[in-house]
Amino acid sequence: MSSHGTPVPMSSTRCGPLKGRADVPGDKSISHRSLILGAMAVGETRITGLLEGEDVLDTAKAMRAFGAEVTDHGGAEWSVHGVGVGGFAEPDQVIDCGNSGTGVRLIMGAMATTPIAATFTGDASLNGRPMARVTDPLALFGAVAVGRTGGRLPMTIVGAKEPVPVRYVTPVPSAQVKSAVLLAGLNAPGQTVVIEKEATRDHTERMLQGFGAELSVEDTDEGRVITLTGQPELRPQVITVPRDPSSAAFPVCAALITEGSDVLVPNIGLNPTRAGLFETLRDMGADLSYENERIEGGEPMADLRARYSPDMKGIEVPPERAASMIDEYPVLSVVAANAVGPTVMRGVKELRVKESDRIEAMATGLRANGVEVEDGPDWWIVQGRGMGRVQGGAECASHLDHRIAMSFLVLGMSTVQPVHVDDAGPIATSFPIFEPLMARLGARIERTATE
Repeated sequence: MSSHGTPVPMSSTRCGPLKGRADVPGDKSISHRSLILGAMAVGETRITGLLEGEDVLDTAKAMRAFGAEVTDHGGAEWSVHGVGVGGFAEPDQVIDCGNSGTGVRLIMGAMATTPIAATFTGDASLNGRPMARVTDPLALFGAVAVGRTGGRLPMTIVGAKEPVPVRYVTPVPSAQVKSAVLLAGLNAPGQTVVIEKEATRDHTERMLQGFGAELSVEDTDEGRVITLTGQPELRPQVITVPRDPSSAAFPVCAALITEGSDVLVPNIGLNPTRAGLFETLRDMGADLSYENERIEGGEPMADLRARYSPDMKGIEVPPERAASMIDEYPVLSVVAANAVGPTVMRGVKELRVKESDRIEAMATGLRANGVEVEDGPDWWIVQGRGMGRVQGGAECASHLDHRIAMSFLVLGMSTVQPVHVDDAGPIATSFPIFEPLMARLGARIERTATE
């Protein structure tokens, strides 16, 4: 599947029990950061379990363009010979980040305090997404951004010749913005401070410390204060990438709404800033358990077991949980459609500016399949119809968004009539083995046209 080529229509049909083990890909957030920080270290970083989806592969190509030696050894084993903090070379060509907002924003941050220029572009979806939320704080370091109207790609960043450290309060909860500022701060003298009023996923902080950066985190009345001392020499690391909880969400949620299912998803990262979906599902009454809980490479991990849960109830999701599950709201809405009663989701305006307007995309598709949905600027409510009582039968638009496509394919596993997706090609950006993995569990997902 490809997010850059011919559309790949698919349909999903109600199936029998999903059974077995779902070995989902490596964590996308950690994979991006492993490559970028490996490129900024001195020496060879070894990475096991890298997600080899299009988004991460685009980041690997970008690191090569900036002068790092990035090698694919096969079997998700990679190495990166870094060039050191401030050692990026000026790329010869435009950097194409495909569909990845994480990739482009983190790379912009990583190069913004080096005196080089780089031009960034992406696919139609990425080129429509806002970049000012990153370029505005990068300008405080002395970087200059020139892009299309509205701060959109294609965009050229000219790195600061004499960067200065900054103190920045994030205006919205965004791990991408926070991470871009911290990566820029690596090559600025003195201390760069980022203040989050609401905590977001903390992979960047954990990994910076692992690579040897001097970084502290303190919870204060002002918020979560992250202080980074600039111009360290980062040490290369040996990294084992945990499996992606955002990818695990799809087989987990499919098992919860498909009668008779029992699915084990091993080695999932359970970083508290990422595990909000699983907590929410348990609050709804899901039969979801953690087995073999452990810590690896500073990240909590476990094996997840999900069983069919016919008695789930709608709940009001705590708004403060939004940052820890922002990518999972689309598939949560599918579970909510099969629960009993309303599921209320508030504080989720960030969904409006993802790969697509995810609230609008899911609300439109769910309504077409017989589910009542209300929505506003930063909230939506799904009225659950009860397990297996969603009619289905409609075609849903993916809007070049991998999570929208997978969510509607999960929906079709429990609907009366099949659910059709106009283009499931973007799934390759984050979950390239989605089709065969779900088929092995017993799902009935079919391509309805050739690529």
